[in-house]
Amino acid sequence: MKKQIENIFSKEKEIAKEIPNPNTPIIIDTREKQSLVTAYLKENLANTAFEKLEIADYLVGEIAIERKTFSDFLSSMINKRLIEQLKEIKKYPKYFLILENFYHNYEDFNIHKNAIKGMLLSVITNFQVPIIYSKNEKDTSEFLILLAKQQEKEKKEMTIRPQKTLKSIKEQKRFALEGFPGIGATLSKKLIKEFPNLKEIFLASKEELRQIVNFTDDKIDKFKTVLED
Repeated sequence: MKKQIENIFSKEKEIAKEIPNPNTPIIIDTREKQSLVTAYLKENLANTAFEKLEIADYLVGEIAIERKTFSDFLSSMINKRLIEQLKEIKKYPKYFLILENFYHNYEDFNIHKNAIKGMLLSVITNFQVPIIYSKNEKDTSEFLILLAKQQEKEKKEMTIRPQKTLKSIKEQKRFALEGFPGIGATLSKKLIKEFPNLKEIFLASKEELRQIVNFTDDKIDKFKTVLED
């Protein structure tokens, strides 16, 4: 009996996962190495690195993240460790507390619900540390990946002026000139008509520029300031 030939075209192609944060690693404190959050980060191919962090559990760019399950939150609240951690995390430019498995049935704990609510309010109002509530370890990992991806977007410099398709050299010259204060479409056309190239425009004296209609002294001064300052 002949061996059945596998029909490779009948299978759906699996889309390979890409690294969601190739340039912004999620720094994980070594004490979190065995946590499920780390496992989920690895599962999603997140760019991660382990370091012994003196402050916080995770570091994404300049953002420090302190992670606590609800039971951790209550324990650190009782032993006063939470207060020290909130003070320490503020040494970073940006920071927040991620509160995992937040449990609303306060009566199940040997702490009065007003004490818990009061501490939550204190974190936000007195220490001014934002709180993010996550459902579980998987949800926490998704927050961290999304944060890293946002940091990568912010690293890309945004252009001051919107880009457009410039087909000709003349259009490119106009686009360059219209970036100067006081120079609009009409004035840029006049400048290009009177001078052979941008170099001649930039090197022109104030007297020469005054020959251009509507190129006032105020506009010329601003133009020269941008060029020479």
